[in-house]
This record gives sequence, C-alpha cells and structure tokens, in this order.
Amino acid sequence: MGFDPILPRTRVEAMAEQGHWPDTLVVDWLDAVVKTAPEREAILDHNSMTGESTRLSYGALQRRVDRIALGLADFGIGAGDVVAFQLPNWWQFTALHLACVRIGAVSNPLMPIFRERELRHMLAFGEAKAVVVPAEFRGVDHLAMIEGLRGDLPGLAHVWAVGGSGAASFEDALLVPEGDDAAVAALFAERRPGPNDVTELLYTSGTTGEPKGVMHTANTLFANVLRYIERVGLTRDDVVMMSSPMAHQTGFLYGALMPIVLGTRVVLQDIWDPNAAVEIIAREKVTYTMASTPFLADLTDAPAVDDHDISSLHTFLTAGAPIPRVLVERATQRLDIAVLSAWGMSENGAVTITRPGDPPEKVFGTDGVALPGMEVRVVDWDGNPVPAGAEGRLQVRGASSFVGYYKRPERYDTDADGWFETGDLAWMDADGYIRITGRSKDVIIRGGENVPVVEVEELLYRHPAVLDCAIVAMPDERLGERGCAFVTLRPGESLDFEGMLAYLRDQKIAKNYLPERLEIVPDMPRTASGKIQKFRLREAAENLTP
Repeated sequence: MGFDPILPRTRVEAMAEQGHWPDTLVVDWLDAVVKTAPEREAILDHNSMTGESTRLSYGALQRRVDRIALGLADFGIGAGDVVAFQLPNWWQFTALHLACVRIGAVSNPLMPIFRERELRHMLAFGEAKAVVVPAEFRGVDHLAMIEGLRGDLPGLAHVWAVGGSGAASFEDALLVPEGDDAAVAALFAERRPGPNDVTELLYTSGTTGEPKGVMHTANTLFANVLRYIERVGLTRDDVVMMSSPMAHQTGFLYGALMPIVLGTRVVLQDIWDPNAAVEIIAREKVTYTMASTPFLADLTDAPAVDDHDISSLHTFLTAGAPIPRVLVERATQRLDIAVLSAWGMSENGAVTITRPGDPPEKVFGTDGVALPGMEVRVVDWDGNPVPAGAEGRLQVRGASSFVGYYKRPERYDTDADGWFETGDLAWMDADGYIRITGRSKDVIIRGGENVPVVEVEELLYRHPAVLDCAIVAMPDERLGERGCAFVTLRPGESLDFEGMLAYLRDQKIAKNYLPERLEIVPDMPRTASGKIQKFRLREAAENLTP
C-alpha cells in the first residue's frame, strides 16, 4: 500500500529513552476505561440530518467499535488497508477509527466539504479499499457523489453510508452481531498493529496544490495528546466540546482521541451554530473546547450568552489564525474564560501553546511555547539561528512529528538533525514563545483551514477569458484571511465575480476554496525574470474586502 514510514532507529531509541512515546493504542485506553467504569458517558452527538441525538457509555462505545471491526474484517479489510470516512462530528467517526485500530487498518478522515475533484484524487491516491459517508449532509447526496466516482476508483471495493439503505447501509453492513468472545479476542490480537505502524492518513494542502498524505503512528499522535493534556491542565472531570470538524487534525486529536485518553465525555456538534453551542455548553456543563479563531469570535458575540449559564466553561484554546487582542479581551470579559493560543500543523498536531495563567501579552501577542518533547527554532535562509525577535524560517522537530508523506518520501523536508521545514515565517522571543508572521508556502488560511492556492489558480488559468491570475490573502476580522483573485484578461474578453464563481463551481471544488473577491488588473507586477510579485498583490489586497 505504500506505507513506508520514515522512522530511523535513532529516533525510536531516543523517544523510548526520553519517555515521550507511550507505545500504546487508543483502544488500550478505551479498554482501560471500560474495565473500571463501563457506564461512564463517552460521547454525546446530535445528527442534524435526522434530528436524533445519541448518548453512548464507554461500554456501549466499545461494543459498537468491536462490532464494526468485525464487520470490516468480514468484508476483507485487513492490516494496512485504507478505510476512508467523510463523516461529520457523529459518534460513527470515533467508532470507525477505533475499529480500524482494532484490525490494523489505516484511518483516512476526509473533510465533509470535499467534493468530486478532491475526493477523486484522495481516494485514488490513497488506494482506499472502503469509504463511509453520510447518506446526506447539508443538502449534499454524498452517497451519490461517491458512486459517481466509482469508475475512476478501481480499488474501492466498498461504499457504505450512515443512514443508507440496502447494501450501502452502514448500519446493516458493519454493525454486525457480537461474536464469540474468545474468537473475537484472538482475531483482534492477531490483527493488532504496533505503536509505530501507520494508523492515520490525513491529507493537507501544500505549495504544489496537490494534497499531501500525512502519515502518523499511534506514538506520534499520543506523544502530542498526552503533552497537550498536561499543558492545558485537563482532567477526567472535564467535559470536552468539539465543534471543529473531526476530519481536521484539530478535531481528530482533541475531539476523537483526547477524551478517550482522559476517560471523559465529549459533546460533538456537527454543524456550527454559536447560539446552539451556548445552549450545549449550558446544558452539558462543558468545561473546555478548542477551535479556530472564528469560532471564538462567533461564540463571544452570540446573543444566547445573555440567556444561559455557561459558567462551567473555563478554557477556550484557539489556533489556525492570529488572535486579535480586542477579541481576547472581549471573550475573556463576556464569557469569563481563559483563552489560550496555539500553533500547529497536521504534520505535528499542536506544537506551541500558551500556558494557563500567561499574561495577556503572551496570549494575544504570541502563538505559544513548545510542548514538552517538541522543539522549535527560527533560522535565516542559510539555516543559522536568528536572534530573539528577528524573523526567519520556522523549523520544528520532536516526539509528535509525523513519519512522512504517503508515497512522497522526497517531500519529507528535514535536515540531518531532524529539523522539519514548516514553510512558515516567525519570530521567537527570549522566553521561547513564537509568533507566526507569514508563510513561505503559497497557502491562504481561511478560518483555520488551508486553501490550496496553486490548485485554484490552475483552474482559473484554464478559463478561456483568463490570461494571468494570482490569488492572495485579504485580511479578514472573522476568518483571519479570505482569498482575492487578481486576473488579467485576454483581449476582447470579460469576466465578472459571479461568472468566476460559476466556472469554479463547475470544476467541483470545495466551497471554502472559492475566492471571495475578483480584481481585474491590466498587468501583473513581475520580477525581472517574469515571476509574479505576490507580495505587491498582498499589499494591494490589505485594504480590500470580500
């Protein structure tokens, strides 16, 4: 299948010596909770498509996980096979990952916003053997969308839909009757993966426009989750809410995995609605949540805050976009919570986080300090460390660093000492706190999500009216950044904003990737060698709005 992790023996030995890798699987934590407290509540979700909510104890979750694992095995899913799932924040997402771990399969979460263009590439490139989707979500027939791609996916043997019917029913196909205890235990023991086997394949957008498949093991994932718990100060008594998509690394790590490690309850929200979130916090006594900056802004401004007691909420950790000082002050006062800021990436999880009790200038002026087991440094273009406060290239290494890009080992950009090139620009203060200042990679971060600029530009270049195009970020108070497309037209041609959107929608790309402004310009600013000077376009976009 191409799962060849880049995992030098020296790294394995160093992590063992330093105690950063726990050498355990997520199902071990699940089984431990069930052994001592099977009736403790594990998950509460709400399916906005059916209007039904599901509460599962740890015992009930374990039983469903084991039934799904047996179902997958019955359909021939084995060690190293990729099981993709394009699911919202429903209990089935967590259960599917745990079931995959039971039998050594590789989980491949896919964002619900992806459409035919992204799915065709990701499912084919990852050689997914099975995929699970919602029968319908937010007006999209996901099952029909996948079935329409089957001709381009010869390796895709099985397609199941949550809420589907007939052979495509997830419930009928995978929630099989419980088997003989001894036989089931023997099967799971035989299929049990090692802690350094690849367990997660997660796509992230890079500078080339082609998504890269980030590979993680149980050790790299839990090296992050355990230190994250310590830094934030979470305990079994906390109640976690996850509104960020669990198909994003944020939701996967801290919505699917972390609550099980804690042995606590997670409340899932499948469609973001800040007023509904306030009601959930009040009703379920939520104490902690994490999401990108727009979620914090929406929650702070939600009218429902005035009508509900949300005093249980003590911490909101936000990442994915710089946190405006005025937002932190407003959130702290109106919600009466501690706001923590963080920086991370799919390849490493959260790497830097501010500490509880940090002064305001650290929270709103930095993106945190490295977690134990992780190191960050800022270097110049020759690779030499720069003084405190000086901008340079941000590099990272440590326990939670991923083990390579699927089928693309040459893109694992590390030096001889293991420093990974993040593609971000940053400065570091004298206390080790960093601040992201820009990106050397050509990506827009819209609401914490990366927009693959090159891919969208390539599509625009194919428009018959377009001679040249470049997409850059416009600053946005709520989402951090939005895309602005600068375009020069061929002689005699015309293009307006709605026409551009209609064309891109026809290409079946994700809605979040669509530029939100069109600027027609007579010429592009260029270097002497003919390259477009995007920094000049960014300057021009600084005062533009969608």
